[in-house]
Amino acid sequence: MQSTSNRVYINEVAPRDGFQGESVFIPTAEKVALIDRLSTTGLAKIEVTSFTSPKAIPNLRDAEEVMCQIRRAPGVRYTALVPNVKGFERARACQVDEVNFVMSASESHNYANLRMSCEQSLAQLAEISHGARPSSIFVNASLSTAFGCPFEGRIHEDRVFAFVQSFLDRGVQGVTLCDTTGVADPRQVQRLCEAVLKRWPAVRFTVHFHNTRAMGLCNVLSALNAGMRHIDASLGGLGGCPYAPGASGNVCTEDVVHMLQQMGYDTGVNLEHLIAIAQHLPALVGHEVPGQVAKAGPADRRFLGPAPIHLLDPVLDWLDRCDV
Repeated sequence: MQSTSNRVYINEVAPRDGFQGESVFIPTAEKVALIDRLSTTGLAKIEVTSFTSPKAIPNLRDAEEVMCQIRRAPGVRYTALVPNVKGFERARACQVDEVNFVMSASESHNYANLRMSCEQSLAQLAEISHGARPSSIFVNASLSTAFGCPFEGRIHEDRVFAFVQSFLDRGVQGVTLCDTTGVADPRQVQRLCEAVLKRWPAVRFTVHFHNTRAMGLCNVLSALNAGMRHIDASLGGLGGCPYAPGASGNVCTEDVVHMLQQMGYDTGVNLEHLIAIAQHLPALVGHEVPGQVAKAGPADRRFLGPAPIHLLDPVLDWLDRCDV
């Protein structure tokens, strides 16, 4: 079922997907300050952190501190990635609004990322969904490598459909289709998104694209054309899966918001405020970031034009007299 709504919901993932692979640890206070600033921009959701093993993702070893110190703005959902029951229990203790369970569509990537088979991951998901019911925590399941795996290649759509149904059978309320290594193309994206929306029109689907091969924005447009209205994006284009060879950052939040607003979509985001935050990101992470709009400015930005020619007449007369 293709949506005709003009409203698009932007989910910010930089504090989790962006920071997890950085070469240096971002101090806890800096993470909290960034999230608090992002909370004022009109974003629909912020993925704050990941409750994973500190040995696996040392950059997010302060998950509890960050989640408990942020200032929660009304209307913003605060979520955290969880790979297993232990991670869910840690997230629940921090009173998250939503948990984002992650597993892969391919066995090889699931084992590389989580050290579990897909069946073992599904068993963990069943326990998480059961544990979330009394606390009314929204459970979202992200299917990594849904468009292709760096080890196994293209993932057949029937396998994606089977996992979506397995998620729903276990009580999941939302599903994210993830292009973990940026292998998806726009035609593939539109076909898969149309198919899942037709099969499960009542489910809240989200798309998550990486810009590894410069097709991220194109894939966002294809997903929108198919009817998707929830988009993951990362400030500055930060991100990348540590267990996916060659994966680079996510689609850039300010670039996505700029594109959508230029096209007339309602994102609810204050782009000017978002750009101002993004411009401080290189100093925070210690390197340049891929995002473009924060560098070039929005398309409706105007510059001082050349002086009218008559204002240059005195200068030209002087040059003539000097025989220059």
